[in-house]
Amino acid sequence: MKPIYITEVAMRDGSHVVGHQFTFEQVRKLTQGLSEAKVPYIEVTHGDGLGGSSLQYGFSKEYDIELIKAAVEVAGDSIVTVLLIPGIGTIEDLKLAFDAGARAVRVATHVTEADVSKQHIETAKRLGMEVFGFLMMAHSAPPEIVLQQALLMESYGADGVYVTDSAGAMLPSDVRDRIRLLSENLQVEIGFHAHNNLSLAVANTLVAIEEGATRIDGSICCLGAGAGNTQTEVLVAVLQRMGIETGIELYQMLDLADYVRNEILPQPQDITSGSLVMGYAGVYSSFLRHANLAAEKVGIDARDILVELGKLNVVGGQEDTIIEVAQKLVRDKVGGKR
Repeated sequence: MKPIYITEVAMRDGSHVVGHQFTFEQVRKLTQGLSEAKVPYIEVTHGDGLGGSSLQYGFSKEYDIELIKAAVEVAGDSIVTVLLIPGIGTIEDLKLAFDAGARAVRVATHVTEADVSKQHIETAKRLGMEVFGFLMMAHSAPPEIVLQQALLMESYGADGVYVTDSAGAMLPSDVRDRIRLLSENLQVEIGFHAHNNLSLAVANTLVAIEEGATRIDGSICCLGAGAGNTQTEVLVAVLQRMGIETGIELYQMLDLADYVRNEILPQPQDITSGSLVMGYAGVYSSFLRHANLAAEKVGIDARDILVELGKLNVVGGQEDTIIEVAQKLVRDKVGGKR
């Protein structure tokens, strides 16, 4: 079996959980601990990637470029990685991240919009970075479309392409169909990013590895949007039981998980009714906080908002439509009572 490389996403995807309020001290401690545990890739940015700190997505406590610098200072042999969503992050943001010490980037687009990643992938390659395409909401397109879009990213120079289950909506068969097709047709590495909204993140990740994925995302203590991601320390333990080595020190990850659980997690990262509904409805996992806020504002059930967003196929970057959907549901409810 080919080597499995794990990217720890707690300081990017987990930023959603803490309202993008990671401190320099937390980033340094986490990065140093992850490096000492021999985690090869550590992602550090706002939850919505470079340039995400804004009124629409939530302001960061600290400028993410400075957080990247802080991580790089203690990263040792680990590679500090960033996420960039074209339309949120810019080429200039990418260059600033590189100057800060980031040496890998995942360029993320909706699963049907890989063409918008071209200039960002090409720029990152010119800078000398490792570059991976990141096809978000991959459950929402059939495998053949996922392959078509992955081939575009490969043609732009990506070193690999991730199938990204942003909604935590995939069943193991969905993962198998997509990863197998990409493995059979791409020359570059295949990655997988899971969310645990249906309690399938570890299972789906194992299926992805079985079908040829070698780039895998995990998050310590499941720290990520919705019900979180594949729990890194659990995945490492399971892979060791299976005889698949990642090079990561399990006991050090367990010790670091205790720190996250006690000092960072605002509440246990379990599967709430809201996060379960996101997986059921196929809704982008970072929408939960926005849906809860909208529901409180207009006085309806957040789950109704999430289900409606799923019907409308709303994607990441359309957070401003959540309040509009909530208001429409209220109007429809009032109209139905007349």
